[in-house]
Amino acid sequence: MIPSQDTLLRALLVALDGRNAFQTAKLRQAGLRGGACDRAAFLDRFPFTTKAELLADQAANPPYGSNLTFPIDRYVRLSQTSGSSGTPLRWLDTAESWAWMLDIWDRIFAEIGVGPGDRVFVAFSFGPFLGFWTAFEAAARRGCLVIPGGGQSTRGRIEAMRDNRATVLLCTPTYAVRLGEDAAADGHAITGLRRIVVAGEPGGSIPAIRSRLEALWPGAVVIDHHGMTEIGPVTWQPADLPGVLRIDETAYLAEILNPVTLEPVSPGATGELVLTNLGRLGMPLLRYRTGDLVRQRTDLPGLALDGGIIGRRDDLVIVRGVNVHPSAVEAVVRRFAEIAEYQVEQSNDRGMIELALTIELQPGATGKTEIADRLAEALRAALTLRIPVRVAASGALPRFEMKAKRWVKV
Repeated sequence: MIPSQDTLLRALLVALDGRNAFQTAKLRQAGLRGGACDRAAFLDRFPFTTKAELLADQAANPPYGSNLTFPIDRYVRLSQTSGSSGTPLRWLDTAESWAWMLDIWDRIFAEIGVGPGDRVFVAFSFGPFLGFWTAFEAAARRGCLVIPGGGQSTRGRIEAMRDNRATVLLCTPTYAVRLGEDAAADGHAITGLRRIVVAGEPGGSIPAIRSRLEALWPGAVVIDHHGMTEIGPVTWQPADLPGVLRIDETAYLAEILNPVTLEPVSPGATGELVLTNLGRLGMPLLRYRTGDLVRQRTDLPGLALDGGIIGRRDDLVIVRGVNVHPSAVEAVVRRFAEIAEYQVEQSNDRGMIELALTIELQPGATGKTEIADRLAEALRAALTLRIPVRVAASGALPRFEMKAKRWVKV
């Protein structure tokens, strides 16, 4: 336990009580007062917050909902979630809340060895979701030369990285693979890259994807990270601990709970990550059910997550009694360097869910039937399921720059 968490939590609750309508209502629902609520009472009695609840509040109090601590003219930044599962959430930040998130990124950059003298290329669309906006500004504030990669083609981004001698790359794992493959294909691989910070989807903590990235970008250390628009930047992977994500406990009060019973899981067991951000005062979240499934690494100090984000509570698919997370399928597929891209088709035949994979091979790869058979066998060994695999023509499957959407329902 970080002692300062108690102080930060008490200050947060005092600041919200009577000023933030959404959070004040939840305090009263639990019979709590901000000034008289300690950590134990908060964790025992304060209600959980869900994304559905936030969406309903914004629909009832458009456009931003009632989770506002200050008058609207105090807010200076608007973000919104991607809306991949429906209506997007809009999120506002004051200058102070925005600076709080920049401070988190500053600590992350310090931990992973990024600072003055680095040239940070951000392959990000710079759309309305939070993404790497805060990382971009924090890197500049830290003294790095920051190179925006929005509004460019993949070829344009490769040229910008090469011409500006980028030393750090920020993007999704999928797009880092694509940039590396395309840069190698033209015979002018980019050199000098020291760090690749990946986020937006599982991958940075999956060994097969890390190995692929390290082969494509020799000399670069892959750093996994995760965050959420409505929560902020949450974790980082220490450079010497691949497959481990550390939660910034100076910024977040974290719980790992059974997603059904909502009771704490035993040490090392898988549970849902529940977060309270301790400094994003303008539009805070308290005991927010993130939907991310994680497990604690018990042999390390502080709160460290083993294997990164294991999956999403709402992404779990049960196939013939077997629990299948998309990240588990990806971990198997990425062992095959011959596979350029893949897609999972999920069908429902009279209540029985079935999966089928379509793969696209790298240019010049041969023996497509043999590769498909080997992948099917690897999936059977890892998941104890028989999943048919077929090979598509080159260019048949979509490519992704932001979050990849490889699972489709048919």
